[in-house]
Amino acid sequence: MKTYLNNIPWVLTQIKGIYVKLSSKSLGGVFMQSALSLANAVRQQQVSSIELIEQAKSRIAQLNPELNAVVHTRYGAAKQEAAQLKDTGQPFLGVPLLIKGLGQNIAGSPATLGSKSFQDTIAKATDNYVQRLQAMGFIIIGQTNVPEFGFKNITDAQIYGPAKNPWNPAFYSGGSSGGAASALASGMVSLATGSDGGGSIRIPASFSGLIGLKPTRGRVPVGPGEYRSWQGAAINFALTTNVADTAAFLQGIQTLQPEAPFQTPLIPATDFQTMTTPPAHLRVAFTTESPVGSPVSAAAKNAVLEAVNLLANQGYAVTEIKPNLDGRQLMDSYFVMNDGETAAMVAAFEHLGKQAITKDQMEPISWAIYQAGLSTTAAEYSLALSSWDQAAATMVAFFDDYDVYLTPTTAKTAPALAHQFQSPLLQAQIAQVENLSPKERQNLVYDFFYDSLTYSPFTQLANLTGQPAISLPTYVDKKSGLPLGIQFMANKGQEGRLLQLAALFENQGCFKLLAQL
Repeated sequence: MKTYLNNIPWVLTQIKGIYVKLSSKSLGGVFMQSALSLANAVRQQQVSSIELIEQAKSRIAQLNPELNAVVHTRYGAAKQEAAQLKDTGQPFLGVPLLIKGLGQNIAGSPATLGSKSFQDTIAKATDNYVQRLQAMGFIIIGQTNVPEFGFKNITDAQIYGPAKNPWNPAFYSGGSSGGAASALASGMVSLATGSDGGGSIRIPASFSGLIGLKPTRGRVPVGPGEYRSWQGAAINFALTTNVADTAAFLQGIQTLQPEAPFQTPLIPATDFQTMTTPPAHLRVAFTTESPVGSPVSAAAKNAVLEAVNLLANQGYAVTEIKPNLDGRQLMDSYFVMNDGETAAMVAAFEHLGKQAITKDQMEPISWAIYQAGLSTTAAEYSLALSSWDQAAATMVAFFDDYDVYLTPTTAKTAPALAHQFQSPLLQAQIAQVENLSPKERQNLVYDFFYDSLTYSPFTQLANLTGQPAISLPTYVDKKSGLPLGIQFMANKGQEGRLLQLAALFENQGCFKLLAQL
C-alpha cells in the first residue's frame, strides 16, 4: 500500500481489503486497469462486455452504499446493448461506462438535473454527446450523482444526498461531477464522464486524485436542443486515471458540428501518435496566487512548487508570472451569465411544463440565482460576455510568450461534509432574496458562493476564455491525507501540449491515484 494513505482510517478498514483481495481476476482488479486495456481484452475475447458489466455491478453494489456515487443503473439495457455489439475498431469496445446525471441524456433514463423539480422526468432521446460515446464502443450502465443544476463545486443534491470521497468519505469528492469522481477513484468503472462549466471536471479531479481535462470550446458534440451551454463555458468530457485513456477519449469524442455555434479545428490523427510523449522544449508560466485574492493553502502552493522543480529539472524555462486580468471582475461576469442562463432555463422549463416552477421546487441557492437572473438586464449580460472575449484576447497574447500556465487546480483539499458554506446571516438573506434589489441580488450570489470560491478560484478562467485546461493528480497533503491537483492551461486547440505534459508527470511516477493501491 502507498504510504501516503496510511493515515486515512476509512481507506484502511474499508477499501484495503477490497483492493487486495480483488487485485487480480475478480471485480476490484478489473477496474484498476485502463479503459483501453479492457477494450483490448474484450476484442481479444479474454473477457466479454457482459462479464465486465456484471463485475461493475458487483463493485457498485459493494461501494455505492458508502460513497453514493451512482444514482441510476440500467444493467438490463446495457447487457442487451453489449450482446448486440459488433467490433468495428471502436477504441473503447464493450467498456462499461457511467455518465454524468446532468446534461448527458440517454433515452429511457432519468433526466433529473439533480433537482426535485424533475425527479420524475425521463429522457425521450439520446443526445449527440452520448451517441458519440456509444459509437466509441462504451456500454452505458448508469448515471452518477450531481448537485442541483450543476451549480456547485461539491455534490450534495437534496434528492440524492452527498457524493463522498473514496480517500475519506467524511469529505466531498467535489462537484459538479462529484459522483463521477467517486465512482472512478474507487474503481467502480475505469472511466467516467463529466462536464465542466467552471471547473466541474477539474475540481473533483483535484479533490479525488484523478486526471480531469476540459477541452477547447467547440471540441465536443453538443445538442440537439441545447447548443450554447452557458454560452460555451460548459463542455462535456471525462475523468480518467491515465494519459493514454485521456488521449484516446479526446480523439474519439472530438467533432466538427456545422450546426453548433462554437467550432474548433479537429486535432489531426497524426498528432495523437506523439500525444503521450513529453515535450522537448517548453516555456512555463506559474503562480500560486488566487485570482480573486482569497487565501491559498500551503498544500496547494507546495503542489505547484514541486511541479516547478520537476519542470526546471527537465530543462524547461519556468517563470513566476500571471496574466494581467481582473479576477474579481471576471467572476462577477461569470455569475451574471449564470444568473441570466438560470432565468432562461427556468422559463424554458415552465414553457414546456405549462406551469410555473415555485420556490419550494428548487433548492434555496438555485432559487436565489434564478431570482438574480430575473433582474439581470440584457446590457449587463452582453457586457459580461464581452469581458470574456477581452480576457480571451489577453490570454492569447500571454500564450505568445509562454506555452502553458501552471496554477493549483484548487486552493485547498476537499471540504468536509460537515462544512457550512453559508453563514446563518447569508442563509436568511437567501430565504428572502425576492425582497432584495437587483444589485443586492447579484451581490448576494457572489457572497454566498465566496466560501466555495475560496476552494476553487483557479478553474473558471479557462471556461470563460474557451481554452483547454487539465488537472493532474500529483500531490497528497500529508496533514489531511487528501489529494490536490495542479492545473495546466494552454492556448485554444493545444490539448496535445497539455497531454504531453501530463505524460511527463505520469512517466516520472508523480500521479497519486487511489486506484494504484
